[in-house]
This record gives sequence, structure tokens and C-alpha cells, in this order.
Amino acid sequence: MARKSIQENRTDWKNDTSSQSADNRADNLEAEEDKIQKENESIREMGQLALKENHYRHRIHLLSVIGEIEGHECLSSSTKTTKYEHVLPKLAEIADSDQVDGVLILLNTVGGDVESGLAIAEMIASLDKPTVSLVLGGSHSIGVPLAVSTDYSFIVPSGTMVIHPVRMSGTVIGAPSTYDYFKQMQDRILTFIATHSKAKTDRLEEMMMNTGMLTKDLGTILVGEQAVKEGLISEVGGIDKALGRLHHMIEKKRDC
Repeated sequence: MARKSIQENRTDWKNDTSSQSADNRADNLEAEEDKIQKENESIREMGQLALKENHYRHRIHLLSVIGEIEGHECLSSSTKTTKYEHVLPKLAEIADSDQVDGVLILLNTVGGDVESGLAIAEMIASLDKPTVSLVLGGSHSIGVPLAVSTDYSFIVPSGTMVIHPVRMSGTVIGAPSTYDYFKQMQDRILTFIATHSKAKTDRLEEMMMNTGMLTKDLGTILVGEQAVKEGLISEVGGIDKALGRLHHMIEKKRDC
């Protein structure tokens, strides 16, 4: 068989190269689509996302706490929930990762399981990375400790926070030991809030036992600037201020 000419060899090489380039482009496109699909799945299932397309080149983990915080008992499928068994492992992963520079927490929650909410708040407070929270809509009940657990906190002007006593379904406390347990749990919550904010314990308890605001319940509703004046939240602001503050905190930590 005659040997191929130099021109024919060049043509074969170009064809092979073009074929390899097309294959590489197809592989890259498939990998990108798979990445987008996984990110969408993470948002849908756990309300979490990695923010890394900023000009600072900071890697920020976005965690949202929405609906009701689900504890040891499963809530109905029609209820929007944040599951603590999803959040706690993710926070542990963030704490141990060198791929995360800071954490942004978005809050729009009615509260929920006290033990689980307090556990998440303690995990956030113990992270050795800059953390910022933003209250959108509302952060009620056990959502208050979550809002103050970060290094810095924001609330939008229309955002609300409801402070009320610890309670269970029903109106009767059947034994002194039950009351003591409630009081102990309430003191844990008050201590955590006072430790991680500028609010005073006496004032928090006063707002908690307020009978003049909620028609059928005890407690106090704070809207936007009121939460800042009471010392619970650092500043009124939206997502732009929250992200700006977090980037500033990350830069400051890197310079140390």
C-alpha cells in the first residue's frame, strides 16, 4: 500500500483534532449542565447555594431558614420547613472547609422546634468564619436567636420579629415540673439572645410577657427599625448591605 502524502497526513490530523475539540466541548457542556442541575437541586431541597461569581473572588455559602423549623417530629407535606438534620451537617462541613470564606443567612421563619432552632443558632455562633444574617419577611419565636447568632445582622424595613414565651399546644400546665422545664428553656433562650446582641435580659423578658400587643397571646412584635432600637439587630438594610458587610468582614479577616 502506498504511503500517505504529507498533505493527507495533515488532513487526517486536523480531522482528529476537530473531533477531539468537539468531544471536549460536549463534555464541558455536559459538566456545566450537571453542575447547574445540582445547584438547582440544592436550592430546591435545602435552600442553599454557593456564591462565588463576585469580583472579590470570595466564596460565600448562602443558607436560608424559611417556613417552620422542623425538629424531631415530621411536619405535614404541605408545610414549608427547614430541617435541622440538613442544616447541622452542612454547618459542620462549612466549619471544616477551606473553600468557604463566609456565610450569609436569609431568614423568613415563623419559628418552630425550640431545641432544634437553638441548636442551629449555637452552631452558627460557633463558626470561625464571618457570618451575616438578613431578616426578610419575619424571624419569629425561635427565629430570634437565629437572627442574632451571626457576627452582624440586618433586617429589611418591613421585616418583623415576634418575641413571646415558650409554650406548647393547649392552655394548661399540668404539673410544677412542667412549668420549671418551660422556665429553664425560656431562660436558655433569653441568655443566648442577650449574649449575642445588645438587648438586655430584663427588657427581653418584659417584651416577652407583654399583654397589650398580641390579642390572644403574650409577646411583642418589632418591625424593622424597632428591632434595631431594641438592640436585637445591628442595622436596617437589604441584600446589598448584607453582602457588602460580609465581603468587608472577609477582607478584614484576610488582612489579620
